[in-house]
Amino acid sequence: MAEALNFHFIVDGEDFTSAGQASVQVKKNLRQLGLPSEIIRRVSIAMYEGEINMVIHAGGGTADVNVTEDYVEILLKDNGPGIKDVEQAMQEGFSTATDSIRSLGFGAGMGLPNMKRYTDFMKIDSVLGKGTDITMRVNIE
Repeated sequence: MAEALNFHFIVDGEDFTSAGQASVQVKKNLRQLGLPSEIIRRVSIAMYEGEINMVIHAGGGTADVNVTEDYVEILLKDNGPGIKDVEQAMQEGFSTATDSIRSLGFGAGMGLPNMKRYTDFMKIDSVLGKGTDITMRVNIE
């Protein structure tokens, strides 16, 4: 695999039933490429958490997954309200999800911490009123 493979997804911010479809497709794609199951698991979890966050907080966005010989990179972009305090948002259990979102079983405040836990690198660029870009990488050992 000399050059990177790219998978592009649009995450629908209006539809909880389709939330997670991109991460399911990424899992299938990585399996077809023959990546180790532990790498696939970590990428799938990080991708799913990011996808759900985009649906809950940002009205959707885009997800790009780049697969190289050395790593799988996930790029998430949204045009949501941005994250007011990234450091606070990274704390386990902190959530700005509404009660209606919590009643659906989401919004426990584990999304960003899990994204960091299951990746080897994570960077959050967020601008209030403009949106959030998250870059994550899972190294392929």
